[in-house]
Amino acid sequence: MPEKEILLTAEGLKKLEDELDYMKNVRRKEVADRIKTAIGFGDISENSEYDDAKNEQAFLEGRIAALEKDLRHVRLIDANDITIDQVGVGTTVRLKDLDYGDEIEYTLVGSPEANPMQGRISNESPVGKALIGRHTGDSVEVEVPAGILRYEVLDIRR
Repeated sequence: MPEKEILLTAEGLKKLEDELDYMKNVRRKEVADRIKTAIGFGDISENSEYDDAKNEQAFLEGRIAALEKDLRHVRLIDANDITIDQVGVGTTVRLKDLDYGDEIEYTLVGSPEANPMQGRISNESPVGKALIGRHTGDSVEVEVPAGILRYEVLDIRR
């Protein structure tokens, strides 16, 4: 099965590359130092500091492997290719909640860049999927765990 393409903006790509660099060049050394110190405490069979450090090492190596895998499958979204005639990755969309009248704004990004608390939603999220390809003036219904959300697309921009 082919690997899933990871859509990223230039900013998102830099963030992932920076995280990978930090994990490999800073965190690896810190964890190795923790393991070395824990071994110095003696018997590792009952050494909780050693166990914690080894668990942290396993988590760290898993994160490094995941980042490296994602970076192999990145498709960079070129800001010059982003059009505002329809909603797509890299666009910011202003919506009107048709049930409550509130206006909200989302920027559609690839999943590694998503941060709903900052208004950055994944193109793979239910709302993101429903918005892709929509135009100003379109209405959209989105089924989410809490029920049905109904929006009108008010504005699309970069």
